[in-house]
Amino acid sequence: MKLYRFLSADDTSEFCHKVTAALNKGWELYGGPTYAFDAANGVMRCGQAVVKEKDGSYSPDMKLGEQ
Repeated sequence: MKLYRFLSADDTSEFCHKVTAALNKGWELYGGPTYAFDAANGVMRCGQAVVKEKDGSYSPDMKLGEQ
């Protein structure tokens, strides 16, 4: 099965650490990063899609971050 996650966070080192942790758990980048202004909170936000191949069957109950 192929798993998909979209990681997002404020434009701080927290976002880079979140993506780095996913890469070190076997996730791969999918497309380029996104960058947008969050007007409601007055901050820039980053996003990055990641995918991972895994044996088994998909279930909506899966905690994707634990895969």
